[in-house]
Amino acid sequence: MPRTKKKTKIRKGDKYKCAVCGLVVKVDEVCGCVDMCDIVCCEKPMKKKRKTK
Repeated sequence: MPRTKKKTKIRKGDKYKCAVCGLVVKVDEVCGCVDMCDIVCCEKPMKKKRKTK
């Protein structure tokens, strides 16, 4: 059985960072789309920033 990559839903308060320029975006409002939306910067999808303690 092939493994599928699980898409995580975007939630209020999540932070995303651009690997190219370092811009960080914090989600203030969720759009409510059925499919997951990509947050794009520098023509590449931004990656979710890990929470630091």
